[in-house]
Amino acid sequence: MDYILTYSTKKLFSDLHPSLSLKEKTCCLSCCQPCARDQSLRKYHGGTQKQSLRSQEEEKVLCREEFEDNLKKMGLHLEKDESNRISGVGFLKIHAPWDILCREAEFLKLKMPTKEIKRSHSTYYSTVCMQCRTLTVNLFLQVLYREWASYSNFYKYQPISLIRKYFGEKIGLYFAWLGLYTQMLIFAAIVGVLVFLYGCITVDDDIPSMEICDKRNNITMCPLCDKSCSYWKLTMACGTARASHLFDSTATVLFSIFMALWAAMFMESWKRRQMRLNYMWDLTNFEEEEVSNEYFAALHAKAAKLTWRDRMPAYMTFIFLMTFAILFGVIIYRVTTQASLQMSSMPSIRANVRLTVKSTAVIINVVVILILDEVYSKIARWLTILEVPKTDKSFEQRLILKTFILKFLNAFSPIFYIAFIRGKTANTASSYGVLFKQSFSPQCAHTGCLMELCIQLSITMLGKQLIQNNLFEIGIPKLKKLIRRIKTKRAPVQEEQDDKDLKRYEADFFLEPFVSLNPEYMEMIIQFGFVTLFVASFPLAPLFALLNNVIEIRLDAKKFVAELRRPVAARAKDIGIWYNLLRGISKAAIIVNAFVIAFTSDFIPRLVYQYGYSPDGTMHGFINHTLSYFNVSHFQAETHPLQPLHLGYKVEVCRYKDYRMAPWSFNPYDISKVYWAILAGRLAFVIIFQNVVMLLSDFVDWVIPDIPKEIITRIYEEKMQMVEFFMREEHSLYSMPMLDNQDENRPTPQLRRS
Repeated sequence: MDYILTYSTKKLFSDLHPSLSLKEKTCCLSCCQPCARDQSLRKYHGGTQKQSLRSQEEEKVLCREEFEDNLKKMGLHLEKDESNRISGVGFLKIHAPWDILCREAEFLKLKMPTKEIKRSHSTYYSTVCMQCRTLTVNLFLQVLYREWASYSNFYKYQPISLIRKYFGEKIGLYFAWLGLYTQMLIFAAIVGVLVFLYGCITVDDDIPSMEICDKRNNITMCPLCDKSCSYWKLTMACGTARASHLFDSTATVLFSIFMALWAAMFMESWKRRQMRLNYMWDLTNFEEEEVSNEYFAALHAKAAKLTWRDRMPAYMTFIFLMTFAILFGVIIYRVTTQASLQMSSMPSIRANVRLTVKSTAVIINVVVILILDEVYSKIARWLTILEVPKTDKSFEQRLILKTFILKFLNAFSPIFYIAFIRGKTANTASSYGVLFKQSFSPQCAHTGCLMELCIQLSITMLGKQLIQNNLFEIGIPKLKKLIRRIKTKRAPVQEEQDDKDLKRYEADFFLEPFVSLNPEYMEMIIQFGFVTLFVASFPLAPLFALLNNVIEIRLDAKKFVAELRRPVAARAKDIGIWYNLLRGISKAAIIVNAFVIAFTSDFIPRLVYQYGYSPDGTMHGFINHTLSYFNVSHFQAETHPLQPLHLGYKVEVCRYKDYRMAPWSFNPYDISKVYWAILAGRLAFVIIFQNVVMLLSDFVDWVIPDIPKEIITRIYEEKMQMVEFFMREEHSLYSMPMLDNQDENRPTPQLRRS
């Protein structure tokens, strides 16, 4: 028995056509082409709804019979299981004889060993060997469950060769890639923790943080929003300033360079690991055949005139509107919550209003991201079906690309907004009513948006990993398995008794069917984006990814071994389009981190001040240098704070973070020269950082060869041995006398069955 065909059975009783036998009262669940007798059945059965249903059931029966006949014509052996204990389900055993396997091996161009094997033909086919052969699969499964799917073995290497033997090369490559990725994360996590510890150690020596926390400065800041916000003291941002230094230090710049080189080394290491596996698994000369896609048949259908309702169904319109409504709702929540908390009479609430609003909004945003991920998966499949790809490979690549783009934008759009848009149009004199009417624009804290970016990145990453990647993977297969058992309508006592007597393939029927590796790859690719794209703002991202992957490997192993049906083995020599996505993310990470360091953090303003404007070459006076003056009498009536005496005294001049001229200067509130100097420094840093890191990354690609030298040597030696073998065979063939009796006695090399 090699494969099991599962189909559902339905009793049609007397309303079925009298000519149908008991064998034909089944409905095949397998995909098959329409039968030649479909048209006659449709003509025969018509009229009432019962006759239409009967026609559909008979049509499925005929399709299944035709499908089974085609399997027999291919030389396969079929056997029906008449003694199964699951009501409503039938099983068909399929066995592939040895000659059929040899024929397919020729089509797949599988190599056979050419070395002569000396063994007895009778002992090879003995009863002992046949029994061992039947127990091999179960032994593999037991070893995988005990050694691979156990959480207690998280520190051990995966049995990749055994995974490949049981699940096939395609799944084996996935777990080999995941194992290497997790192994490489160890070095990135260690360096990230060291960078974070450096920030913790030097936080007490950070002069800008000390100036913000110094109550002797007595700096009054301008309101952060319209009316409801009031004046506040700079010392209220002391905690945020100290926390920002943990992630915004000189070490983060070096860590960004390290992560770019780490990504390049990871890509090169995987290419070398992939070539080793290709050699070990005999995939060096494997060529994947293009299989025609089922959706390509839609091209031959008669073209019909489509209206706008056909092109954009109602449910798709509803999905788009729901997406924008959810995003708009999150924005409204942040605005209203911040305004209401600012008007609170309790000082403790007003002091932590920004942290409260940011944290709760990010949690809501994570929930929205998880919901929209499922929605975007359906949209990507729908769009791919509309394209009607010609082959399965083309369909899968287009589906992966669309799904990745939608899920990437869904996960990273809030992060990109905080990093590069939020607060860039606010905190100017124009915002306070001098040139334009004030309109609410979300602003960052005095220390910048880096801390808020860190909060958004950490909560989003942890939320997706804990909820989507782990809880969903555990809960959904178990829930579907429970539903499948409920549909069989078995009593608890009967279920417990039947489970003991069920055959292996009958018990596997209640498992969740394997669909694809795409969801597994997708979650890891998105995680790779979290690790590399904004690592300058969150050095602990590699550590969180490492901890998640240690659990993810064993969780996926347990799911493949115990929760999913065994997938059909598929050969593959690489991970396909996923490698291109990884390479694209690693290149984009260099540019993104350059802009994060230059425009989101205060790294460049600090350098410009220290080496260009500081009187003593230190960071003393940096906070006062970054603050501009604003005359409160220039507020427009509709933008003036509702509580001007909130601090207990009348405020005449307040400060805001920007580089603008003072209100008593010749050109009040104009952009100062310092702003242009810092902007030039930021652009110069982006150009230098990008080119230097790109050059180092390309140098790593050039230094590390794609194919290990030992693999090249082995392939060359095998080719030479093959040539020598054929030369010896040809020489022995022409050197022997051409006699019939000698030809019959001439020894021939035996080929081992693979």
